[in-house]
Amino acid sequence: MLIQNLALYEDKYYIRVNNENDPLFYSFDYDVRSADINMQFQHFHPFYEFCIPLCPSATHFLEGKPYDLCAFDIIGISPNVLHRTQYPAGPPCKRLIIRFNLFPDAIGLPDKYRQLMSIFRQKVPIFRFDIENKEKAFRILNDIFMLSLQTDSMRNLKIHLRFIEFLMFLYSNQDKNMYTSESEIAPTAKKIYTITSYIHSHYTEDLSLDMLAEKFFISNCYLSHQFKDVTGFSVTDYIQMTRVRNVQALLMSTRNSITEIAESCGFSSFSQFNRVFQKHVGMSPSQYRKQNEFLPPYSTFST
Repeated sequence: MLIQNLALYEDKYYIRVNNENDPLFYSFDYDVRSADINMQFQHFHPFYEFCIPLCPSATHFLEGKPYDLCAFDIIGISPNVLHRTQYPAGPPCKRLIIRFNLFPDAIGLPDKYRQLMSIFRQKVPIFRFDIENKEKAFRILNDIFMLSLQTDSMRNLKIHLRFIEFLMFLYSNQDKNMYTSESEIAPTAKKIYTITSYIHSHYTEDLSLDMLAEKFFISNCYLSHQFKDVTGFSVTDYIQMTRVRNVQALLMSTRNSITEIAESCGFSSFSQFNRVFQKHVGMSPSQYRKQNEFLPPYSTFST
């Protein structure tokens, strides 16, 4: 199926090259999502990701801040960045999710690959192009779709080379990005999302309902009610979940002690940290680390 004469798409089609823990890994997931299965809280991955909606509209949250999307926008998500996509009510939305690892030392030219991956370190890593450049970008992705159907021994290498071309296209055409981050959400929700964004940026600090209400000039009662109405979480639970998600990322990607990680993510009491972690994750921090420990080889890309 060719969507709007731009993107090849087949529902529930999946392309994989290697496994998630390999230095070089790709997966291309063609699927649909609908409002009834919208993710409640933001999640993270220990690998890079592109999210490409193929439906008229959606909202993507990066570290608590919402961004309006339209079909064929390309969202770049770095490892361990909290994010989620919210799809509108109505028919299921088609989308393409690309996940990958790219270990520069296994490929050569590490400085150049680090420079290439700077596209993920933009303040707003969302790309929107005019029709001419959309066609160029999706021509590469469509080639990957077609290459995945091949069975010859060079299939995976061909996919890898074309994907590097895709990254090069985004890097070389950053000046042609037309995306603007203005969101058309209601003023009250916009205020609440300003606060969620603040929480994501300051979760290591002493945060509370009283402190946030004072900082943003809102009554405690009003903030508590509106925050729950907009996000589905109490202020306290949202703060805790943000801290826990960042703890999870560090448990997977560092050798730091659990106590050090808990303190660095804003938990002042270790006993409280253990209770909160168990509540939101369903296991102890040590169990989680044992099951999920993963030191990503692409950490050399980080700033």
